[in-house]
Amino acid sequence: MFRREEALNLVKKHVSKRNIVYHMLAVEAIMRSLARHFGEDEEKWGLVGLIHDIDYEKTETTPEKHSLVAEQILKDVLPEELLRAIKAHNFRHTGVKPESRMEKALIASDAISGLLVACALVMPSKKLAEVRVETVVKKFKDKDFARGADRERILLCEEIGLQREQFFEIALNGLKEIAQEIGL
Repeated sequence: MFRREEALNLVKKHVSKRNIVYHMLAVEAIMRSLARHFGEDEEKWGLVGLIHDIDYEKTETTPEKHSLVAEQILKDVLPEELLRAIKAHNFRHTGVKPESRMEKALIASDAISGLLVACALVMPSKKLAEVRVETVVKKFKDKDFARGADRERILLCEEIGLQREQFFEIALNGLKEIAQEIGL
């Protein structure tokens, strides 16, 4: 299987914007945390989180191509299961309906990462260490806060067997593990 180091090198080759790389690292951390919780393959779940937006800069203005360009970049290095998860995270454009736990987890992780980062940035220290689950619950309910964090996508956590607060805690703890790496 494609190793994390190889994936990270490929990400750096295709993604030049630091914030996009940080987002991908954040989704990786959340996916790893979820994999541990569910007893799933942490390497596989982390890898799909890390590489899910590898084509973002190439498809930013053509969202209907997002994840399909990624499939072309990754088709020789990733198994079909991971390629499908990447395409499913853009299901509104690809038509690939999320079915597996990993696919739904990727969508929810992708969305919650933005909400968690926004929560950190409104803290006095601008650090994740200050963010509590209660803060996330409150900010989740405020539709004007972090508007780009699609609440409907976050709620896919319920389809994988997690209550919203439980998902927030798992995601937040996963993100705190790499806080220094992403400047939070």
